Amino acid sequence: MTDRRRLLLIAVIAFLAAIVGAFLGRAFIVPPTPVETELHALLHHELDLDSAQQARMDEIERRFAVRKQALELELRADNARLADAIQAEHGYGPAVGAAVDRSHQAMGQLQKETLEHIFAMRAVLKPDQAAKFDAAVVKALTAKEP
Repeated sequence: MTDRRRLLLIAVIAFLAAIVGAFLGRAFIVPPTPVETELHALLHHELDLDSAQQARMDEIERRFAVRKQALELELRADNARLADAIQAEHGYGPAVGAAVDRSHQAMGQLQKETLEHIFAMRAVLKPDQAAKFDAAVVKALTAKEP
């Protein structure tokens, strides 16, 4: 085997190892608590919502839960397509690039809809509650990872 082929083989193996490592990391390493989880704890335990607010929050939660599940299923399908593309191309080819782009679109959509959900919850709050909510959002978004 020539030096050039050996170097190319090492590069391909390193790339595949990086992809596998990323997938394993996503699968087995516990992610930080999502901002929405911290905000929900604040909403349900610290802001003393009245019954009308609680009813509106419950409806917002139900609608978002359905949409979030659909987007998460889409992300899983995108990951499966990416795995198939990697297996077929054994490198960063057009199918891998397209699968990555599609996955990023789904991730972006989930992030946008999560923010819309957060703002819908905020709209239910009274001004003093909204101030606490805003502080919690800023804290959660700027917190350093452990």
